[in-house]
Amino acid sequence: MANITWKMEDGSEISADVNDGLNLMEAATSNNVPNIEGECGGCLSCATCHVFVDQDWFAKTGEIDDIEDTMLDMTDVERRDNSRLSCQITASPELEGLVLYVPEP
Repeated sequence: MANITWKMEDGSEISADVNDGLNLMEAATSNNVPNIEGECGGCLSCATCHVFVDQDWFAKTGEIDDIEDTMLDMTDVERRDNSRLSCQITASPELEGLVLYVPEP
């Protein structure tokens, strides 16, 4: 289990304990994180779970594969170097304390 924090642009934040193996899009929607929709259910076909990973954590969230890379070019908010689709990040004890920034469309 890992405690994950989602920070919104207005300064508010939501933190939650997330079970190992659950993707962070599912965790966000379960915890009513604004602007994380996950319309495709995590199938890499919508990019509605776009987040910015805190730079200190980016390398720990795993590699971006070709499909995620393509989908990140289709987000409503311009892609950054630390952009990820939260459906592609899986909770694990190594991510304890992870901070994700949620962009507003």
